[in-house]
Order: sequence, then C-alpha cells, then structure tokens
Amino acid sequence: MTKDLTNGSPMKLILGFAVPMFFGFLFQQFYNLVDTVIVGRFLGVDDLASVGATGSINFLIIGFCMGVCSGFSIPVSHKFGAGDFEGVRRYVANSMWLGIGFAAVLTIATTIFCRDILVLMRTPDNILEGAYTYILIIFMGIPATFLYNTVSGIIRALGDSKTPVIFLVLSSFINIGLDLLFIINLEMGVAGAAFATVIAQVLAGIGCLLFMIWKFEILHIKRGEWAPDGHMMRVLCGMGIPMGLQYSITAIGSVVLQSATNTLGSIAVASITAGNRVSCFLACPFDALGSTMATYGGQNVGAGKLERLDKGLKDCVILGACYSVIAFLVVLVGGEKMAGLFVESSEEVIIGNVKLFLLFNTATYFLLALVNIVRFMIQGMGFPTFAILAGVFEMVARSIAALVLVPIFGFTGVCMGSPIAWILADAFLIPAYFIVRNRLIKRHGGELSQSAVSS
Repeated sequence: MTKDLTNGSPMKLILGFAVPMFFGFLFQQFYNLVDTVIVGRFLGVDDLASVGATGSINFLIIGFCMGVCSGFSIPVSHKFGAGDFEGVRRYVANSMWLGIGFAAVLTIATTIFCRDILVLMRTPDNILEGAYTYILIIFMGIPATFLYNTVSGIIRALGDSKTPVIFLVLSSFINIGLDLLFIINLEMGVAGAAFATVIAQVLAGIGCLLFMIWKFEILHIKRGEWAPDGHMMRVLCGMGIPMGLQYSITAIGSVVLQSATNTLGSIAVASITAGNRVSCFLACPFDALGSTMATYGGQNVGAGKLERLDKGLKDCVILGACYSVIAFLVVLVGGEKMAGLFVESSEEVIIGNVKLFLLFNTATYFLLALVNIVRFMIQGMGFPTFAILAGVFEMVARSIAALVLVPIFGFTGVCMGSPIAWILADAFLIPAYFIVRNRLIKRHGGELSQSAVSS
C-alpha cells in the first residue's frame, strides 16, 4: 500500500502520484461547485452571496487546519524515507493527540467569534444572517476536518495517494445527495448546504481512518508507542503550525479583499462566489502537483537523495505550465457558460463579472502553479517557515488590491488581487528554494556533486 518516491523517473513518479490526487481534489471542488450551483439556482442570489461572503474566513480557519495536518505528515514522510517505521508510528500517534487538542480549541474559539468577524468584514445586512448560519455549522465541523486531513496526510506520506481519493469521491456523492435532500426537499436553506458538507467530511475521515488501521501494517501502533512525546510534538508543531499560519496569513489578505468586495454590494459578492468556485475547480491540478511535491521532497530528503530534488521540481513545473495554457483556453471559450451554471441567463452583470474574474486568474495560472509547486516542495524539504513568508507576500498584495485598486477600479480591482499575490509570492519562493536546497547540501556534508546540482 506504500510507494517509494526515492527511486525511478521523477516525471513518472510525479504523474503516478499526482493523478489520483488530482481526481480527489477535482471531486472535492466538484461537490463545492455543485453545492454553490444548488444554492444559487434554488435559493437565489442573496443566499449565494451569503455562502460566498464566508469564503475568506472559511479559508482563514479551515486553511489553517489543513496546513497543520499537512505539516504533521512531513516528519512521517521523512521517517518513512529513512526506513524508520517505529519512528513513523510514534509520529502518527503524536499527530493524533495534537489533532484532538487543536480541533477542540479551534472549534470553541471560532464558534464564539464568527458573527463578530462577519460584522467586522462589513458583510451586507441582507446576507449577514445567512452567512452566520452557514459558517457556524462549518466551524462546528472542524473536528471532522482534522480527522480527514490528518489521516489522509499520513497515508500520502507513505506514498499512497489513491486511498484518500476513494473516500473523498464517495463523500462527494454523499454531499451532493444531501444537498438535494436538505435544500430542495427539506427546505433547510444555507444551513442544509453546510450540514451536507460537514456530514460528508465526517464520513470521509472515518472511512480513511478505518482503512488505514485495516491495511497499513506498519501503522499498527503498539501500546508503548501511543505515549505522548514532547520532542516529537515540538517537531510536529514546528512543521504544522508554520504551514497552518501560511494558509491563515494568506487568508488575511483574502479577508481584507472580501471586505472590500462586500462594499460593492451583494451582486459583486455573488459574482466572486461563483468565480472562486470555478477557479478552484480549474486549479485542482496545481493542488495535486503541490501536495505531490511535499511527499516527493520529504521522502527524498529523508533518504538523503538530494540530487533528485531539482529534477523532480523541473518536471513538475513543466506539467504545471502545460495545464495553465489549457485552463486559459477553456475559460476563453466557455467562460459565460461556466458562469451561467450559477444564475439565470438574465443575470447578465453577474455572468460578465464571473468571466472577467476567470480570465484574470487563468491568464496568470502559471504563476499559481509555481506558487503551489515550489512552496510545497520547500515544506516537504523541512523548511515550513519560508511558506509563512510567502504567505505574507500574498497577504500584502491582496491588501493593496483591496485598499487601493478596488476603490479605483471597482470589481476589476478585485480581479487583480490574486494575480498580484502570485507574482509577489513567486518572487520570494523561487530564490528561497535554492537557498534551502543549498542548506540541505551543506547539512549532508556536501555529498551532492556540482554536476548534479546544475543538472
């Protein structure tokens, strides 16, 4: 059930690992997309805007959870690459203890303060209650988020990218079915959409956990290995918290930009909601390539095969560049039809806004590919702090767009936010990769030859 990414052609390994993950991310975004389509079509523009108004705060908190869980998996991948299976099990056990603690604290804190945050974000009065109802239920499901992302991260760290996808696909269909039941049949409104998402996440997490216990013999944790270990917890937090903060710091810029968008009214909010859903759907390959490089980098650093890092990164960037061109052409030809999924054809302003937003994003998708690939590679190599700094650049860029560009250009200024953020993040991440790679070479005694470095 495990997969070694330290031997063989990097391109072949990356494709073999990333393709299953791509389908997992695709289905995850697919049910988010369907969720939004159902809300927009059956509940109306205001409810669509209510869900969309929570997007940035959702990313702020849930993104932190996902980042922490991804960070927990890096020491696991290092130990697996080094062949230390007892160390793998002990890190897994300590990840579970930390996950329980993080989930409890975050669930309590977010459910208490989420209304105040929405008010501070200047959420329009006509969508405030709907936004509060939706995000409160999502935050109550934080333990499910930790369960699925911790377990799936551990499984991927061992080289199995297929199992988490299987359970995610199953939960996607369950989510869609529950959406239809709760929203259309039971008329639960935006609360129904939130409950469907949380229930699907719970089922995906439980399924992954049971499968991991059943199939992965090297993860059968012995009684003594369950004991909390202070050193291991510090290592896990040293990886997890910076990666979580990277998401959250990035999301702060999104919160500022969302606040600026809110001042443009519910039409603009609904437009960004639909545009973001389509953009996230189209960006699934970048998510898959990024997560692949985290495991690839972690295993090869653990195995001491530093000469494979550059080759793997180069092959992954080529894949990202090819897909970026395809995504732009798809939006150029079919942008209006994509926008028309969410609202009636009479909503011409929203449809035009969505296409404009998608054109800005997909025209600069190669920059996003670099952000994901290089950032996750650096994290997998064991340098999560650099990811925080990249997040700071993204935060600054989106804040500039919110405070300067939106007042001048209106909705077009909102569309400029992400491309500018990706430019600044890449300007930091690309030289940062070479810095951390050279640090690793020195740490390993300089055994990586100059010819291997330059290849």
